[in-house]
Amino acid sequence: MSKKNVLVAQSGGPTVAINASLAGVIQGVLDSEKYDTIYGSIYGILGILENNLMNLSEKVSESKNFLDTLKVSPAMYLGSCRYKLPDYEDDDATYTFIFNQLKKYNIGAFFYIGGNDSMDTVLKLSHYGEQIGSDVRIIGIPKTIDNDLCETDHTPGFGSAAKYVAATILEVAHDTFIYSVPSVTILEIMGRDAGWLTAASALARNDYNTAPHLIYLPEVAFDRQQFVSDIKAQLAKRNNVIVAVSEGIRDKAGNYISASTATNDQFGHSQLSGTGKCLEYLVKEEINVKCRSIEINVLQRAAAHCSSLTDLDESVMLGRQAVAEAEKGNTKCMMTLNRISNTPYKCEIGFAGIDHIANEAKSVPREWINEAGNDITPALLEYLAPLIIGEPDIQYKNGLPVYLPVEHLDTGK
Repeated sequence: MSKKNVLVAQSGGPTVAINASLAGVIQGVLDSEKYDTIYGSIYGILGILENNLMNLSEKVSESKNFLDTLKVSPAMYLGSCRYKLPDYEDDDATYTFIFNQLKKYNIGAFFYIGGNDSMDTVLKLSHYGEQIGSDVRIIGIPKTIDNDLCETDHTPGFGSAAKYVAATILEVAHDTFIYSVPSVTILEIMGRDAGWLTAASALARNDYNTAPHLIYLPEVAFDRQQFVSDIKAQLAKRNNVIVAVSEGIRDKAGNYISASTATNDQFGHSQLSGTGKCLEYLVKEEINVKCRSIEINVLQRAAAHCSSLTDLDESVMLGRQAVAEAEKGNTKCMMTLNRISNTPYKCEIGFAGIDHIANEAKSVPREWINEAGNDITPALLEYLAPLIIGEPDIQYKNGLPVYLPVEHLDTGK
């Protein structure tokens, strides 16, 4: 029986580790006795719709260092999109075209690497494929710095982003503590509905550094006056107060602190900014103390120079195992990481049905947040700590990291 080919795509927001998962998929196909050529869809699912595919097998053969460099290159080598597939029950023309494309390229397995919205695509394609009797295996491979995908202990990309956030908080502390003038520094960290990344700021604490002194997550209703009281209490103990807040914190009525500047994307998600600035103005008005806000926006999404080796290694393993699961006939699922222990840290690779993952979100458990709602508990810190361990071997040239070139994405249009 002739071998089938494989198609892989990336979607959603960039991370440090999503290319490591791509490298894992490619390596899995190279080692496979069932699959032959691996194609990459440029700009996510749009590449299939626009017949914009790259022969990744040829890329590997052209450069002996391709996979090693891909593993440590940030963002998305294949490009991304935020394209929401229509409901096939309303209009199946898009699905008919996609599955005709899969047949044209003799595709036996399709891997989609992405976050929650990407898993919605996996879900829809899986259901449609099942309905028409397609034998194409469709598997999601998780990624998101938000760490909010269900059925997996954590998501690739989160560990590296958490490491960047913690390192940044520590460096801000060093910058701030040199002054004896009372001050408040507020760091706004990405996290629309889940506070995992903001919680990781606590990893900056060490033998001499207690910052951040306050942490606010969207899982707990935010009270402006209590926030002011918390700041005053901290200023009574120290000159310089450092605060970590999630961009998605809301009041008890469910209104975003930055609601006046929020807009929605095509998936209906609020696009937030201004939370830190809003709180900066509040502190200045209520306490009359020097205050500044810093927005850690997209910086941690592609900071490969501060990546976690644990994160990259797990991402590669997920990609390789996804190929193995497709070979076994598994489909309509997402790969998962299942934690066995914290000390020593150990995770096993598994998979879970996509129906219980797509369009769901995993929040920080309330018991992992302190009673006052302004810090995290030791249990959450224990969960976070292993995920940032290790540093990959990144090559440098002219003082800068060496990553794979992506001129195929920069069309100048």
